[in-house]
Amino acid sequence: MSSLLGSDDEEPQGKIVVPEDVQDAVRTLIRWAGDNPEREGLRDTPRRVARAWKEYCQGYGEDPAVHLSRVFREVGGYDEIVLLKDIPFQSHCEHHMAPIIGRAAIAYLPTDRVVGISKLARVLHAYARRLQVQERLTAEVAQCIWDHLQPQGVAVVIEASHACMTARGVRTPGVAMITSKVMGTFRSDPKSRQEVLDLMGY
Repeated sequence: MSSLLGSDDEEPQGKIVVPEDVQDAVRTLIRWAGDNPEREGLRDTPRRVARAWKEYCQGYGEDPAVHLSRVFREVGGYDEIVLLKDIPFQSHCEHHMAPIIGRAAIAYLPTDRVVGISKLARVLHAYARRLQVQERLTAEVAQCIWDHLQPQGVAVVIEASHACMTARGVRTPGVAMITSKVMGTFRSDPKSRQEVLDLMGY
């Protein structure tokens, strides 16, 4: 008889239906790690893990450029650096599927258009919610802004901690990796590059 929460074979209302082969894959991993996937505490874990990974990787179903499609041209002649810094994000490395947790700074030097500042964070999150390497994540965010806002310059700096290094392998907690990508004026003009990096705090 089903309880009010449903039987083991039923999906709670509004939840993503998890295919049986996906649940079996998680059960196999639990078993291989040395535990029993049928014990009470782990019985619903395959569904939970599968749904969590759908959430972690929701960026695959999103076009980051969509967030830059609405621009504003009435900026009162403003043509200096636009910077959004200390943007928190979470991703997962494609090598060990371990968490990458960090923050980003995104800047651009506009030509004749700007975008709502929250959109810069949305572009970052759309790319971060995929299996990633930090170097590619940095380059993808910068290229997207460059292509769709057509600014004079773009600068992206990401600083993050990688659980594949802090929780396994060399097991060195407290280590942060910094990557940067600069384009346009920020690349060709050392003075502009230094200015934007100073504003970012690097």
